[in-house]
Formats: sequence, structure tokens, C-alpha cells
Amino acid sequence: MKNILKPALAAGIAIASLSAPLAIAPAAAQSAPTIGIVNLRAIVVNSAAYSTAEEQRQTTYKAQIDQANARRTAIQQQLQPLVQKLQTDSQSGNVDQAALQQQAAQIQQIQEAGQRELQQILAPVIRSQAYVEEQINDQLQPALQAAAQKKGVSLVLTPDTVVYADNSYNINQAVLDELNTLLPSAQIVPPEGWVPREVREQQAQQQAAQAAQAPAQQQPAAPAVSGR
Repeated sequence: MKNILKPALAAGIAIASLSAPLAIAPAAAQSAPTIGIVNLRAIVVNSAAYSTAEEQRQTTYKAQIDQANARRTAIQQQLQPLVQKLQTDSQSGNVDQAALQQQAAQIQQIQEAGQRELQQILAPVIRSQAYVEEQINDQLQPALQAAAQKKGVSLVLTPDTVVYADNSYNINQAVLDELNTLLPSAQIVPPEGWVPREVREQQAQQQAAQAAQAPAQQQPAAPAVSGR
């Protein structure tokens, strides 16, 4: 690993004697950073706050979840005979392509409308999930830093950037322990008016852009200079 991260600095090194190649080893030997590998998403979903919130959400939002499940079943029952008819008609000897396209369009329309309806029913549940994950993500970086410091890790990588590594480099559990200490549980019901961070950032950017444009719009136009 040292040779991969710290290539030998051959340029500029003069070898005095070929009979004593080990004489240059101390100059080339340098301390490499201690490496840790973490799967951040796995840490989030395995955290105590996330797991507890998932359980609590089934009770807190039971009405919405039950309504969505019932509506999903109804939509599937509505679609089933239409899909079967489309399959049967498409396999018949006398295929009417226009009719098949009309049937397929009807099925797609029902599916899309049903998806929008389900998203509307489950909007409070989705909002709760985003709220919980934001609370966890707020503590994820401090947990990572604390775990790295305790283990003496100076370089942290994610699994998708690593081709191979021994399991001893894995610090998932250490980060998870720190996260559970910092955030043992999370609030699952967002406060009134709460929106996800990315939405807040977009709103802030829009407000900043509008504020920057306002002074320019309020400045009086320069008086015209009349020629003589």
C-alpha cells in the first residue's frame, strides 16, 4: 500500500555503490497515512436513530400507510384485466395495432395517475423520512471525524474508490458507534413548515439573486445628455 500511495522518489537520488543498494532504503522510507474505509449509506441505515424511526413511523403514519396499501391494491386490480386483455389481443391472429396502442396508453395513464395519487397519500411519510435522514446526516461527519481520530486514521475512502482492501481497514462499526452516541434517536415528525435542506438552499439562492437584482432595479436612470 505504501508503494501505491507514496511512489519511490527515484529522480535526484544518486546511488554511490551498486554493491550496497540498501544504503538508500532509509531515505525512501516515509510514513504513509493510516487508511480507513467507510460505507456511509450503510452506516445511516444501520444507525439506532434510523432503525427506531422506521419502527415508530409504522405507528405514527399508520393511517397513510394503510390508505396507500389499499389504494395500491385497488389500482392493481383495476389494471390486471386490462393488461390481460392487451396480452391476449396482441397474440391473436388479427392484430389491430391502433387498438393495441390505445389499450397500452390507457394502462399507462392509469399507472401514472395511480403513482401520483400514492405519492400524494404518502407525502407525510416521505417528508418524515427526509427529516430523519437530515438529522442523521448532520451528525455523520462529526461521528466520522471522531472515529478516525480515535483509530489514528488520516485518510478515509469509500468502497467505490477501492479496488481491494483487507477488512482491517473497515471502520464502519467505529463510525456507527460514534453516530449512535451523538444521535441515539431522531424526531420523526417534522415541524410545521419544514422542507428538506436542498429545498432550503434553493430558496436561499433565489432570495439572494432577487436581493442582488433589487438595487439595480431601484437605481434611477441616468439623465439623457442633450446635444447643442
